[in-house]
Amino acid sequence: MEPYKFDVNNYRNLLKKYIASQDETSLYQAEQFSKLSMQHNISPEEIINVHIQALKELYPDLPVEIDSSMNFLLETMISYGLAYQEFQTLREKQGELESEISIAANMQQTLLSTTIPDIVGLDIGAISVPSHQMNGDYYHFVTDESNNLGIAIADVIGKGIPAALAMSMIKYSLDSFPETMRNPSVILENLNRVVEQNVDTSMFITMFYGLFNPETGSLQFSSAGHEPGFYYCADKDQFFEMTTKGLVLGVSDQATYEQFDITMESDDMVVLLTDGVTECRIGERFIDTEEVLEVIRKYMHLPAQEAVELVYRHFERLQDFQLRDDFTLIFLKK
Repeated sequence: MEPYKFDVNNYRNLLKKYIASQDETSLYQAEQFSKLSMQHNISPEEIINVHIQALKELYPDLPVEIDSSMNFLLETMISYGLAYQEFQTLREKQGELESEISIAANMQQTLLSTTIPDIVGLDIGAISVPSHQMNGDYYHFVTDESNNLGIAIADVIGKGIPAALAMSMIKYSLDSFPETMRNPSVILENLNRVVEQNVDTSMFITMFYGLFNPETGSLQFSSAGHEPGFYYCADKDQFFEMTTKGLVLGVSDQATYEQFDITMESDDMVVLLTDGVTECRIGERFIDTEEVLEVIRKYMHLPAQEAVELVYRHFERLQDFQLRDDFTLIFLKK
């Protein structure tokens, strides 16, 4: 098939007709020329060049100023054409990248999916919403034969596809540990070695891991530099920060993690979260801890899942529905 060529004669006749009569039909036909040219990748400068040729044939005695101005336009359109081609190439690459990220996000959702277990005497609610397509936050529940509940919540320092892969590694490492290694301090020490050996040195992971015993109400927990959670004591009607110490995962293979414990009584609650909750901003101002707890207190009488969703919607509205960081929140209600 021969390559498409712009019909100079037709274009000249259309131009002549339009100049003479300002005929709308000529404009419509010119539009069809443009569409056809685009379909065949005719560049803007080629169309300008044809226009100059047609104009010179119609008016051989064009003033030199008009001739110069048309050459100026031609050079301008050459630069425009090159820039436009580069722009189109970037758009195509961006489209391919967005498609890949969408696929990766769906894979992440599948790989990191976790089911909220049914634990007698404990009402569990969890929500995790990414600020972009890929989620840098992660939570996971693990149960053993004795119905003890392991709770992991983590945040990758570093986002995107590498973060998703790191989180997948964390999840499957957690699932592979035997029940004899379920103590939170042991879990974090082992995960720390996994991260230190397998994750790029520019990426770190903060993580909280807790182990809840439904028979005694005991919650043992350790933290690897993660955002402190809160323990609500119903008897005192007061929130207490669950302060812990520990290096983020992946910094040193010699890191150890101190273990703490609390005993949850009836109507007590534990709140676990990531910094997307505590670092919520109103305009340029970060909200403080007391404001976060006020919002939690407003909804905590509701079933746990309904409560975390309403807390999320509250903070979403505060930020004009534009999350600046991934948002993850877990309620454990006794």
